[in-house]
Amino acid sequence: MAVPTLLTTSSLNETFGGVTYHIEGELVPVLHLELDRVGIYFEHHILLWKDPAVEVHLKPMRGLLKRMLAGMPVFLTGARGPGRIAFSRDGVGHVFALHLEPGGSVDVREHQFLAATDTIDFTFTRVRGAANMLLGGSGFFIDTFSCRQQAGILWLHGYGNVFEVVLAPGEQIDIEPGGWVYKEPTVQMETIFQSLTIGIFGGGGQIFWNRFTGPGRVGLQSMYIHASTDE
Repeated sequence: MAVPTLLTTSSLNETFGGVTYHIEGELVPVLHLELDRVGIYFEHHILLWKDPAVEVHLKPMRGLLKRMLAGMPVFLTGARGPGRIAFSRDGVGHVFALHLEPGGSVDVREHQFLAATDTIDFTFTRVRGAANMLLGGSGFFIDTFSCRQQAGILWLHGYGNVFEVVLAPGEQIDIEPGGWVYKEPTVQMETIFQSLTIGIFGGGGQIFWNRFTGPGRVGLQSMYIHASTDE
């Protein structure tokens, strides 16, 4: 089986999709963007600082009624340059970027999103049922980010450090339900119940796993978070 490998923990002068970005810091890293013609959107509470010339505005999201009924934010915050802007999550972790080419998309576990370029669309799906009992009992949301005609960047935050495993077709990995961060849409996810026993006559309960089947990439975090302790 393929072994997960650590993603880079810092980036300097990285340019992609019309934006230059830097990721610096150890315990609570900072994402620093240099904006020009391409705008971005983000969760408002992560904004750390900006140049006065950078314009900040509300960005309405698609599917307003669906988002309201699900209790999701109806607006995110947008920003346009020219100028610099920086973000930081209020928690120890790992900030990293996913570069999406036109036609590309990625599924992201709820509460891991940091920011994205305006060239990337955002929607969500609710996953319900016993398959996700460890994530609060009533299910959780998967955010899907899709790139249109122009390449874009998605920045995510993982708790602890973030590792990535690339699965071949049919290859599988079991991950603790609170431990995965993102997956490519080609990767299938199901929940596995493993019974534990103590001796021939004793029962010891169950362990739940999310089983991912390739092909595609899966990201996992070393400090998993469940719904009861999520932001």
